[in-house]
Amino acid sequence: MRKIIFLLLLTVTAWQMQAANKVTFTASAPDVVVSGDQFRLEFTVNTQQVKDFRAPSISGFDVLMGPSRSQQSSTQIINGKVSSSRSITFTYILMAGKEGTYTIPAASIEAEGEKIFSNSIQIKVLPADQSTGGNAGGKQGGASSSRSQQAGSKITKDDLFITATASKTTVHEQEAILLTYKVYTLVNLRQLYGKMPDLKGFHTQEVQLPQQKTFKLEHYKGRNYNTTVWSQYILFPQQTGKLEIPSITFDGVIAQQTFSEDPFDAFFNGGGYVEVKKKIVTPKLTINVEPLPAKPANFSGGVGDFKISSSINATEVKTNDAVTIKLTLSGVGNMKLINTPEVKFPQDFEIYDPKVTDNYDLTNNGLSGTKTFEYLAIPRHAGNFTIPPIEFTYFDLKSNSYKTLKTQAYNLKVEKGQGNADQVISDFTNKESVKVLGKDIRFIKLGDTTLYPKGKFFFGTVGYYLWYIIPLLLFVVFVILYRNRAKENANVAKMKTKKANKVATKRMKLAGKLLAENKKNEFYDEVLKALWGYISDKLSIPVSQLSKDNIEAELAKYGVSEELVKEFIAALNECEFARYAPGNESEAMDKVYSASVEIISKMENNIKH
Repeated sequence: MRKIIFLLLLTVTAWQMQAANKVTFTASAPDVVVSGDQFRLEFTVNTQQVKDFRAPSISGFDVLMGPSRSQQSSTQIINGKVSSSRSITFTYILMAGKEGTYTIPAASIEAEGEKIFSNSIQIKVLPADQSTGGNAGGKQGGASSSRSQQAGSKITKDDLFITATASKTTVHEQEAILLTYKVYTLVNLRQLYGKMPDLKGFHTQEVQLPQQKTFKLEHYKGRNYNTTVWSQYILFPQQTGKLEIPSITFDGVIAQQTFSEDPFDAFFNGGGYVEVKKKIVTPKLTINVEPLPAKPANFSGGVGDFKISSSINATEVKTNDAVTIKLTLSGVGNMKLINTPEVKFPQDFEIYDPKVTDNYDLTNNGLSGTKTFEYLAIPRHAGNFTIPPIEFTYFDLKSNSYKTLKTQAYNLKVEKGQGNADQVISDFTNKESVKVLGKDIRFIKLGDTTLYPKGKFFFGTVGYYLWYIIPLLLFVVFVILYRNRAKENANVAKMKTKKANKVATKRMKLAGKLLAENKKNEFYDEVLKALWGYISDKLSIPVSQLSKDNIEAELAKYGVSEELVKEFIAALNECEFARYAPGNESEAMDKVYSASVEIISKMENNIKH
């Protein structure tokens, strides 16, 4: 077995080493360039044991230089482990030609005796910037079209602006709309601030985008801009008619370059930068929201494309057992705004509010995922019942019509029995599962509420005076009780007498545990302590001064009958005798325990103070 495990570990390790040392051949170049731009096309292989590099045919670009070959190697020591890497890169300098999208096929090379191929690359060529007649970026590779403006230069509305676009401008009520704010810039934009206002007539949800924005080149109205999608929102129209999306004012911070008048200072130190603020206003949008056709009575409020499925936990149960039906709604649309479908349980079933679980993501077409409804009912009487199909009616955007989906019906057989659904009900209605975050919605407080007329004050009312009198009375009662308790505690003998029965009961409980554990010596010690300790506390005589001889006389002073005194002494003798007597130990211990409990109880009722 050890050999098999060793061979498996060796195989896995070898496979991992092979995967780590796998030879790769990759091609890289900018995704977007401008006509006339120069950029690098690189083919990199992660080994230096190569030969026979074959470049692909490059069409649509002028090859200015290449291929030039360069080698790279590095060594790292991390936590005592040494790792090294070696690679070779073949570089071309290309110039973009006509506008269009071009594909550079895969190159091939023989590496470590094996012929491998690189990935192919697709490059989009944008036309030259019409305002300058050439490359607006002025940087090799088309990596950026932003330019460094000289301090004091005016930033026009064509240099920096934000567009607002809606995926649809004519929609039905509750139909999802994707609203996009996109930044176009020719300047060095450092920061941008803007807040989406509350939109009247829309239910709005923001699409989560990366915090770190990535700009890409895009040809727009004859110019090449750096662009990025700044924010996106999904809108669900809640009313019909023409709804307006207002303009937003963004605050931008642009860096402009400063130049020194001293040529030597400019040559050695270069220029600095100053930050300039600029307000950018987005355009308004108007959305035409058409009403839905006449809504059927059982319309759920759903607009989109949906499917449903259902399941039941059991079809044969006993009375008072839990019956759970789970309905799963899946699809794309206004999932969050859908009403809970109705399940028509038999009349004598006890029904609980359904539990709803959302599991959906925000997409360009709305909320996509599932919404699960769990229904709990308790049958109280035996019989055969039918739970009819659950219906879900929604408006289908593809056919522009209402559609009704149905689940299967369930035949339920309920037998008379002693079912119990307490745990299921407790889990189903557990209010602790609802988290309260900050000032989030809490459970509705049920019960009567007392309202008072406006202007009615608390001052001068009966309640106002009771607010002062009641605490004062409570304080006086507390002082009296405290003083009486202090006097009682000062009388040590009296306190011992009061607590004698309680102390003896504790000791007898401990003796009972020792009896169950069959600890003979410890059991008899604890019983004797309970008996002697009880008499000591009751008579206020230290245990050291008590004996069987003086107990009779002392108990007689407290009105205990001679017969009961003899019975108490007999219990002491029986405990001492049984400890060392031969025979059935368990039986003897049980007899001693019962006799001791009984005599303490009798003493408590007969000793008079």
